[in-house]
Amino acid sequence: MKIYLSDTLNFLSHLSIKRIVNVVKLFTSYHITKIMGKPVQWGVPMTISIEPTTACNLRCPECPSGLRSFSRSTGNLKADFFRDTIDQIANKLIYLIFYFQGEPYINPKFLEMVRYANDKGLYTITSTNGHFLDDDNCRETIESGLDRIIISIDGTTQETYESYRIGGDLEKVKQGARNLVEWKQKLKSTTPHIIFQFLVVKPNEHQIDDIYKLADEIGVDEVKLKTAQIYDYKSGNDLIPTIDKYSRYRRQDNGQYKIKNELLNHCWKLWHACVITWDGMIVPCCFDKDASHRMGQLRDASFEEIWQNDNYLKFRQSLLKGRDSIDICQNCTEGCKVWS
Repeated sequence: MKIYLSDTLNFLSHLSIKRIVNVVKLFTSYHITKIMGKPVQWGVPMTISIEPTTACNLRCPECPSGLRSFSRSTGNLKADFFRDTIDQIANKLIYLIFYFQGEPYINPKFLEMVRYANDKGLYTITSTNGHFLDDDNCRETIESGLDRIIISIDGTTQETYESYRIGGDLEKVKQGARNLVEWKQKLKSTTPHIIFQFLVVKPNEHQIDDIYKLADEIGVDEVKLKTAQIYDYKSGNDLIPTIDKYSRYRRQDNGQYKIKNELLNHCWKLWHACVITWDGMIVPCCFDKDASHRMGQLRDASFEEIWQNDNYLKFRQSLLKGRDSIDICQNCTEGCKVWS
């Protein structure tokens, strides 16, 4: 297994006594919860995803931003609201993920907010479709202190790429990645750690080997293969890969499909992470794309008040009773993962 030493050391450099103590509280309370069967929540999240914008330039078929299908309000995260929020939580937070829905670089204040988080000592991550990585944005990205950038690139030919990234231009994405690599070299920077994320679907599964070659050619640090969440999967779907290891779903004898992983009635993600929408709503995780499970509004209460409020307590209790009764959990393959 390849170890990305520079990125690992960079991450470790963001740790502090307060942050480590908070992680221990989270981990301990989560396992006490599993043993007792009732929610115990100590500490505050070590990971938060915050949404720079709901806007996107592409029309990807399994994405609410791409489908323009949100039932919630849309807009851009405001920089002053972002600063106020980060000031509340920065001393115990480790990861700050600048992504939920939308394309982060569409928000004109995005890199300004990254710089502010970096100044607070946070390890910062974003995920982008790569269409806004022009020369100026790449230089500013390096200078902002962004620690990790995930570039979604789901094909190595235009035909394959645009079968999922509808409206996308593969050459533009490749050039953006080259710009980023070049500016890292010019500025003698070890960050951001650049990742090509390849969402494995049936139309592109034959290009898995090619994405590694392309990443090596450009100078990208890492390739991650990601399984696709598909909304309408039960009767089959043209996006479900034929290579079993890259599919979240398995065909049953009756021809219907089901999620491979067992849906366990506990969820590490609900203990250590949450999502903040562009307009200040706290929701439990990244599967709640429409923010239908609203834990609280940061314009009305502090973060810690919301984290420990009755809404969160009731949601954690309902999860322990049965995740299969919670809509956002029913297509989830991530929530039960934790260090072990």
